Amino acid sequence: MTNVFLTYQTELSITAGVIIFMLILRFALKTTANRVGKREDINIGRINLMFKYINVLVIFIAIFLMLLIWGVEASRLALVFSSVFAVLGVGLFAIWSILSNITSGVILFFSFPYKIGDKIQIHDKDFPIEATIEDIRAFQLHLRTADGELITYPNNLLLQKPVSLIKKNPLNDDGSDAV
Repeated sequence: MTNVFLTYQTELSITAGVIIFMLILRFALKTTANRVGKREDINIGRINLMFKYINVLVIFIAIFLMLLIWGVEASRLALVFSSVFAVLGVGLFAIWSILSNITSGVILFFSFPYKIGDKIQIHDKDFPIEATIEDIRAFQLHLRTADGELITYPNNLLLQKPVSLIKKNPLNDDGSDAV
């Protein structure tokens, strides 16, 4: 058993260092996302969604680094990752809108100026919407019209259409006058 530790002493040391670095990186990214969420008064559900994205990113980077540390040749690693990405690319091309909505959800987390409870108008020439934001999710917004109709509006379309604030939710008021 000690022979194994002596044989792979360098790899084990570097692995421990990478694990510690990845934990610190994960903590820093989550702290940053949490600060942005609190500063922008973002719903805790959306903050937790960002935490999931951060975990996936850190795990992906850690796996890549571990494979390099433990002696997988870079050319073989590149071949495996390019093959996996080619298969994923072909598979995900069919569901590109899901990726587009996830990416839009991340963008909206950091830059969407409206909060749950605000009444907004989406200026779409084919389907104009005036509704209250009920929930902001990873893939879509839940909007409630004055008639009580629930509309799920994709995040990627929200970034493509002009949106106006009709009435700010008084609970979200930051001291400025509501429109």
